[in-house]
Amino acid sequence: METIEIDGENLTFEDVLAVAYGSAGEPRVELAGTARAKVERAAAAVDVLIERGEVAYGITTGFGAFKDKIISPEEVELLQRNIVLSHAVGVGDAFDAATVRAIMLIRANTLARGFSGIRAETLDLILECLNRGVHPVIPEKGSLGASGDLAPLAHFACVLIGEGEAEFGGSEMSGADALAAAGLSPITLRAKEGLALTNGTTVMAAVGLLETAKAIRLAELVDVSGCMSLEALNGTPTAFEARIHELRPHPRQADCARHLREILAGSDFTRGFDPSNVQDAYTLRCMPQVHGACRDAVAYAEWLIKLELNAVTDNPLIFVTDAEPPADAGGSDLRTLDIEVISGGNFHGEPLALAFDYLAIALADLANIAERRIMRLTDEASNAHVLPAFLTENGGLNSGFMIVQYTAAALCTENKILAHPASVDTIPSSANVEDHVSMGATAALKLRQIVKNLTTVISLEMFCAAQGIDFRKKEIGHDKKLGDGTRGIYATIRERIPFIERDEYMKRHMDSIEEIVQNIVTPS
Repeated sequence: METIEIDGENLTFEDVLAVAYGSAGEPRVELAGTARAKVERAAAAVDVLIERGEVAYGITTGFGAFKDKIISPEEVELLQRNIVLSHAVGVGDAFDAATVRAIMLIRANTLARGFSGIRAETLDLILECLNRGVHPVIPEKGSLGASGDLAPLAHFACVLIGEGEAEFGGSEMSGADALAAAGLSPITLRAKEGLALTNGTTVMAAVGLLETAKAIRLAELVDVSGCMSLEALNGTPTAFEARIHELRPHPRQADCARHLREILAGSDFTRGFDPSNVQDAYTLRCMPQVHGACRDAVAYAEWLIKLELNAVTDNPLIFVTDAEPPADAGGSDLRTLDIEVISGGNFHGEPLALAFDYLAIALADLANIAERRIMRLTDEASNAHVLPAFLTENGGLNSGFMIVQYTAAALCTENKILAHPASVDTIPSSANVEDHVSMGATAALKLRQIVKNLTTVISLEMFCAAQGIDFRKKEIGHDKKLGDGTRGIYATIRERIPFIERDEYMKRHMDSIEEIVQNIVTPS
């Protein structure tokens, strides 16, 4: 059984995917020994602060606008319980298990860095919940993206103290019952722990990572669907020649052009030089420029998330160093710790919000260009009569693929609305103390819907293109070969979906091809 050790510094994109789409204990996640020592040191520092009677935000004070309210040592544990219970105000649908598992892992890794003041035993409980399949029920909505993802993370933290709800063994139950069923016991939060569990960018990072992983694959798959359309439309690959792209040295444009050439290699369905038809429409000819530019957004989001995975994003942060004890210290360990509690803003989700908005805009445009190719496949005038109107032989009696294009257009319109950037909005909170927020979680959730819509639009392009390819086969011969990169996906489609000779119930075929695409796109 694979084991992933977390230390706050070395968690990878692939680790998160493995745990998110894994199952209880597969892979198993443990706290690295080096990290355990750092975690315990910071937790001991919190105890020292309380014993010294020092004022420290969120430890001996209230939260947000209550930052000036001093909390007595006798009430510090109640303070931490109260923040978890009072902040658990999320609404909407619950996150799926993969997202919850990603949230749990990323949060644990953040805390494992040893600057948050949480105890090792609290961190161990998070990991055991993950390993045994205790998944907190976390509503999707309620985060402003600063002070991090407070509301959804509070629902996660509730389960650790035996409150809230969780899913275990396929059933939803109270947090206390889920822990008991898994052989675990709730904890009593100590000073700083409630704040450490709820303060940070974990939820937006988890959602964004899972969607970026899909976007990486969609950005390559849309090249395949575009090439299928090009073959169905008797297009030319001339515009993908390397010499063209060397003169505009955008790296991902060149990468895309190379990928398109590889996909179309060996194809009998493209045309060579034709003096009466020297170039294609933009949706075919400009795939490297458009698809490549969208790949830039995917690459940026991936880069940023990899940084965020090993970032400390809560507040305040605890810095502990050894100091020389004064002569009259009497050997007291408390006097040998130099402790600084520093308030900052690492919980602010602006970097993620901007990246997810950028990616959402890019993916919305990938759907746009794919939908315009669907239009060209179905519009006889636009494709110069290469294909029959709406990809059906007996038009009029049959509507063929007419309304398939409508559905793609509807999804693209929805994407355009969703592509409005969340990061340009802000709304003050906590009595105007928290007066600028990122809306990063909203950006991530919008991105999730756009990814879903793009997946469907690419599926529909392949559905239409396969139909168009069959018409081309009738014209040039069934022995002609598709490109190296389209041949396999076309064969997979035809194993499950026949050529549509006359109008029939289309939804079943759309569901089948979307399942094919989903299986390609979703990491497993």
